[in-house]
Amino acid sequence: MINKIADSVAEALAGVQDGATVLIGGFGTSGNPIELINGLIAQGARDLTVVNNNAGNGDAGLAALLKSGQVRKIICSFPRQVDSYVFDELYRSGKIELELVPQGNLAERMRAAGAGIGAFFCPTAYGTQLAESKETREINGKHYVLEYPIYGDVALVKAEKGDRWGNLTYRMSARNFGPVCAMAAKYTVATVHELVELGEMDPEAVVTPGIYVSKVVQVPRVATQAGGFKK
Repeated sequence: MINKIADSVAEALAGVQDGATVLIGGFGTSGNPIELINGLIAQGARDLTVVNNNAGNGDAGLAALLKSGQVRKIICSFPRQVDSYVFDELYRSGKIELELVPQGNLAERMRAAGAGIGAFFCPTAYGTQLAESKETREINGKHYVLEYPIYGDVALVKAEKGDRWGNLTYRMSARNFGPVCAMAAKYTVATVHELVELGEMDPEAVVTPGIYVSKVVQVPRVATQAGGFKK
């Protein structure tokens, strides 16, 4: 019987190795799998390469992972926000590497990994520093840059609902990078707020099929000070 439900975050992340490339869903704090990030900090894997849209906010979540000293390199689109002081300090002191990737390219490079595409030509970044040392080509009078897939050893994603086969749906904009992260990794762990029986999810509404998911962990919603709930 296929059952991908893990009893705890610690159980789901026990096999993460030093030196792993970790793809983390989320756009800022929306869809950020904070329980899994905290679990990775506790698990202790080091020398990680982290792929995320940004480089952390404040002191929690991804910023806490960076602060722990477990990350060697980050690949992202927006490394600097008003509250990205953890990354700023690490980068300025030479304690972390940065690969800057335009947002659309970041998503497409992960999607390409999951789709089995060896490489693709994209016009974004042509003629800029981001295209230096990369192959370029003129196609039908337009210039393109060759980009390669981003493969992950592990993906951490936050979903809304799932079943024991690993089928997932997401909540509104919290979906963002989660589906492509799940596609691109060898081992994907997803948190869900709601576990349902097989057949309860409309197949047409499933965003991430269970074939891309290794473990599912149910987590509670976190109450905010205003009495509501975080997404």
